[in-house]
Amino acid sequence: MKITNILINQMVEPIGFDLGDSIRIEFSVQTKADFADVQKRLTITGSELDFDSNWREYDNNVFDEHVPLLPRTRYTVRVQLRNQKQQTEQTSFFETGKMTEPYTAEWIGNPNQDLQNTLLRKEFALPQKVKTARLYITGLGLYEAYLNKRKIGTEFLSPGVTAYDKLVQVQTYDVSQMFTDQQQQELVISLADGWYKGNFGFEGGQENIYGNRQIALAELHLEFIDSSQMVIKTDNTWQTTSGKVTKSAIYYGEDYDDTIKVTNWQPAELVNHPTNILRDRLSLPIKIKEQLPVQQIIQTPNGETVLDFGQNHAGWPEFYNQEKLGNTIKLEMGELLQDGNFYRDNLREARAAFEYTSDGQNKWIRPHFTYYGYRYIRVSGFKQQINAANFHSCVLYSDLKTIGKIETENSKVNRLLQNVLWGQKSNFVDVPTDCPQRDERLGWSGDADIFSETALLNMNSYPFFKKYANDMLIEQKQHHGMLTMYAPAMGNEEGGAAIWGDAATIIPWNAYQATGDPAILRQNFQGMQAWVDWISQNTTTPNLWTGRFQFGDWLALDGENPALPTGKTDEDFIASTYYYYSSTIVAKTATVLGKDKDAQKYTKQANAIKQAIKNEYITNNGRLALDTQTGYALALYFDLVPPSQKERVVSDLVSRLAKDQNHLKTGFVGTPLICQVLSDNGHHELAMQLFLNEDFPSWLYAVNLGATTIWERWDSILADGTINPEGMNSLNHYSVGAIMSWVYQHILGLKHLDSGYQEVLFAPQFDYRLKQVNGHYESSYGDLKLAYQLETDEQHTIKLAITVPFGQVVHVSLPRSSGTKIFVNGQFADQPLTLTNGKFSISYQPNKSYIEYYQLETPVKIIMADQFLVKQLQKVNPVFDFLSADDNLQNFGALSLTKLNETLPFVNISNSELNQIEKILRKTPLASERKFLNERRTI
Repeated sequence: MKITNILINQMVEPIGFDLGDSIRIEFSVQTKADFADVQKRLTITGSELDFDSNWREYDNNVFDEHVPLLPRTRYTVRVQLRNQKQQTEQTSFFETGKMTEPYTAEWIGNPNQDLQNTLLRKEFALPQKVKTARLYITGLGLYEAYLNKRKIGTEFLSPGVTAYDKLVQVQTYDVSQMFTDQQQQELVISLADGWYKGNFGFEGGQENIYGNRQIALAELHLEFIDSSQMVIKTDNTWQTTSGKVTKSAIYYGEDYDDTIKVTNWQPAELVNHPTNILRDRLSLPIKIKEQLPVQQIIQTPNGETVLDFGQNHAGWPEFYNQEKLGNTIKLEMGELLQDGNFYRDNLREARAAFEYTSDGQNKWIRPHFTYYGYRYIRVSGFKQQINAANFHSCVLYSDLKTIGKIETENSKVNRLLQNVLWGQKSNFVDVPTDCPQRDERLGWSGDADIFSETALLNMNSYPFFKKYANDMLIEQKQHHGMLTMYAPAMGNEEGGAAIWGDAATIIPWNAYQATGDPAILRQNFQGMQAWVDWISQNTTTPNLWTGRFQFGDWLALDGENPALPTGKTDEDFIASTYYYYSSTIVAKTATVLGKDKDAQKYTKQANAIKQAIKNEYITNNGRLALDTQTGYALALYFDLVPPSQKERVVSDLVSRLAKDQNHLKTGFVGTPLICQVLSDNGHHELAMQLFLNEDFPSWLYAVNLGATTIWERWDSILADGTINPEGMNSLNHYSVGAIMSWVYQHILGLKHLDSGYQEVLFAPQFDYRLKQVNGHYESSYGDLKLAYQLETDEQHTIKLAITVPFGQVVHVSLPRSSGTKIFVNGQFADQPLTLTNGKFSISYQPNKSYIEYYQLETPVKIIMADQFLVKQLQKVNPVFDFLSADDNLQNFGALSLTKLNETLPFVNISNSELNQIEKILRKTPLASERKFLNERRTI
């Protein structure tokens, strides 16, 4: 028995975070013990606190405790487990920030409010050796702090992005080990405009959104070895001057002149700025999470030198400077090449460059107060030869742990799933942005809403979304419950649209479902209520949502107005459906929080909305008034039709898809749902076809064109490799990557039966096109590993491997007939199959084969591509000699043999020959299947 991991409020050893109204401790365990005789215990000690939960029966891996905490205090957490044979324990810690303790520091800045890089300095002497030291600091816009010329902390772009007029986050740093042996010390704060003051926002951005000068506030609390204390705080004893950053902004990039001598220090100016907006941090730190080497140095037809890092991402480049004094070099970022040349017109007004003037010293150089989205860098101005080893790219995103992954035998699918994860990494930079490269990078609520379920499966996104949920709540409070289009709103007052506004309910609810942690619901319940109440007060039709601008099914392909890509699905139907869904979520949240009257109120409201939708859009016979893919998907996913009518709606969806050649026409709204409803309603094979289509529009279309992230449009790049002339072509948008939640649930087979994944349903839907699938998902209980392989022998045996962590229960549901026998670890297993804590090897023979064979309806071009098969068929009828000619295959290849025989007079296949051909086809696996059968491997 071993405790392997402890999370404190979903984080590891948090320092200085806003911990809310309770401490939630979650732990993972490795053990062979079962649940029956295990007990757990939690102690929390520190300062005046000595909390003891006492031994209690183990029922889950959670302690959720209300304990009194003091500011600026470290607490030790000890988790213990025991049974009759053994006992184990593990410790961790958390540390509070300033909490509600008043600040003695004051805001300070430079008298010149137009500086691009304000420096603030305090020199002080140490009376004796430091025992512990904590720096509590923030800045507006962005800051980096240095103690004795060493950067403090490993995070960047602090204090993150918030509505700075309502909330400024304070970071806490343990600097105990950073002091030099000398008595004299130097603390320097470097400031730049960032999101606070620099050009930012939609459609080119604006200046000074939240303020017009760079300022900072800090308290350095020192405790010495004799237990005496001292506080160094920002006040009028500090000095200030300008630094080496000559221009900096998020869209602009940065210019850095290393020839500048930092001189002319003068007294800092006290700034009258509120301190009641200061709050311990919610934001996870933005860190360098990975480094990418240069994959290729390209000399373009235009004579440019371009570095290719092989992966679209967000971050910044670093290079080793060897340039002479005064030489200026320039790095410009872009996402793609066109005709072999560097291209960046899709960045719109974003300059997205880094310009550096050398001081002649050999050293590594980086930007400080901006970031970029890019794969390629055009370099210019270098006098020295460009060497790939002198460059790398730092991948920046919030400090999120990857907890989920899926792999198959299909390399294109694997690349797609990697693209989804890279899209998340690129856009989870303190807020869930829409894109990281152009003049936008805003916390669009709709994109985050749609993607949140996938995000929580890929990465431990709960603390990230808790911070963003607070950003949304701040905006709602300023707008009478309405949620702005993005949060923080950056001065834009517009909002109140379905899906985008429904992020107010959906994101907190999805975060709770993923973790079982109700803290985000407690934090945001007021905003969740306020959102649906705002809709009720701002609709022109009772119990429906009408009368406002809506984004509709944004970027759908079935729209009739190319100037406004809202799709063909009735916008009021979409809005009303989400009005119903949000009301349902508020009712469920109220139940979780024990607010029974609210639960009853919003349940009644949801039922009324659902009935109104039925009355308006669904006939008594189950016919939907909207013949669109998204319309059917919404009706089925949100259970808007009664069970007796569901079959009709499913059939109509399948017919609609057939009319659309079984290709997607969906946009932001329908895309995440359509495969879900097909798989849930008996049409998983059709869902797989949509997922695996490779021509436009499809997920793999972009993969075939070299995408390394998810695109904004289905065809941001056209089939000939040119950029779509319609505009809005971010190549790093994650929205349609929301399909990955379907992959987790239906291909891998992972479904949670309760919030937090303590109880799980493993129910993969097998399909011959993906025969080898393995993946994992690390909840707070530990890493659940799932894998399967189809047709491992001539009896068509399916083998599965499952590793279940302690504390988790997995119910296994496999497609089979009533007489199918299932073996677990070589022993016959009774049904239903429930697994707890251990490694399990499962094998069984289902009631159908998942090998795909040829049929008479198989297109001729597929049959003729299989020479092994063609040789057999040529012996039956000479038509196959005729079809082998390129022209004939091009003319008739799309037809089936049946259609060919019916429509072409010169094709004369007798009934007996047709029967012979059918027998040969039905016993011959597809060429790709034979390759699989020859390469069978055991899991």
